[in-house]
Amino acid sequence: MRSLALFFFMLCGCAGIGPGALQRTRVSYNETVKATSEQEMLLNIVRLRYGDTPSSLAISNIAAQYEFAGGVGGTPFWQTAGTGAAAMFLPNVSLGGADRPTLSLTPLDDGEFARRLFTPLSLEGVIYLAKTTWPIQTVFRLYLENLNWVPNAQTASGPTPALAPASSDFNEGMKALQLLQQRGDLVFGAETTTEPIGPKVTTIATADLLSATQQGLDVVGADGRWQLQREKRHYHVRINAASLDSAEMQTLQRVFRLKPKTDHFEVTVEETEPFANGATDRIDLETRSLLQALYFVSHGVNVPPEHLSRGLARETKTADGKPYDWSPLLAGLFNVKSTTSDCSANAHVAVEYAGTCFFIDATDHDTRATFALLMELSRLQLSENTRSKAPLLTIPIGR
Repeated sequence: MRSLALFFFMLCGCAGIGPGALQRTRVSYNETVKATSEQEMLLNIVRLRYGDTPSSLAISNIAAQYEFAGGVGGTPFWQTAGTGAAAMFLPNVSLGGADRPTLSLTPLDDGEFARRLFTPLSLEGVIYLAKTTWPIQTVFRLYLENLNWVPNAQTASGPTPALAPASSDFNEGMKALQLLQQRGDLVFGAETTTEPIGPKVTTIATADLLSATQQGLDVVGADGRWQLQREKRHYHVRINAASLDSAEMQTLQRVFRLKPKTDHFEVTVEETEPFANGATDRIDLETRSLLQALYFVSHGVNVPPEHLSRGLARETKTADGKPYDWSPLLAGLFNVKSTTSDCSANAHVAVEYAGTCFFIDATDHDTRATFALLMELSRLQLSENTRSKAPLLTIPIGR
């Protein structure tokens, strides 16, 4: 009877190690990977503010191994009672379990990683984000160097500058753009056209045909002549005619030198002359790379005054030598607080650097939204590089 009860006990234990172990640990692993990824991102932003270099270590694989072992045995012995002896049996039970996860970590600090960090966001990427539910002013303030050559603190897209960035009305224009989009009076769109490439020819070799196909080009023939063509995506902004005289549209026209009474603007990337005068019917963008965006938001990190006085982080000065306040430039976009005391209770994400706790306040939803956007875009830009590399460091835990 005892053996039967023990058998069922061990059977239940084995069931707990299988599906039960997965139920207990899957969410825990998920939460830990998420938390450490966010901590790594925040740490890199803080590093950039201090003039340090970013570094990333991807978790490319988690292999969890669960083991359960049990056994039943007995030890015979003799017991004497009076003048007689009786054979006795002393039972013993052994139970054991183990959880041995193996983590594969992939360093990303190589040439390919650096290239992706420095690659500017494409026009397609900007338009896609502008059409999602992300606030358009968040996307544009984060990822645009300028719009129609109106600067968005361009010197802040790298290490902290010694002199304050040039002032502009860029943020004012972004607020007007946001209001127009929220009301549904401004819409981004796209259309595809074909354009010819090179002269028409009477013959075309098979090798040239294959090469054109590999490059995404079409070969079109008519009247015995052939010509290469390619599709080109054109982007534009349309304005509701009823809002052309609104205060927000007037602000956009003034800040970005747009033609008045115009309800259609072509969207381009670096096709407008930098010092052109007069109004334009084009919205010309210069986009930032992921690294430039991270440098830009790093100026929202609140560096302790003692670190500035010791020169651990550079302090930007105005033209008259006074300390420059970055907070108005990044208001409603990104802010990282710092404290020398425990900040875990109020923190959405927190890391320690230079003996100080840097954290994003759990109630700061604007910063949290910007941080989430940076996290997602970093995954998109860097994930392909992560998948293409074998893990260089594997750590078995618990052995």
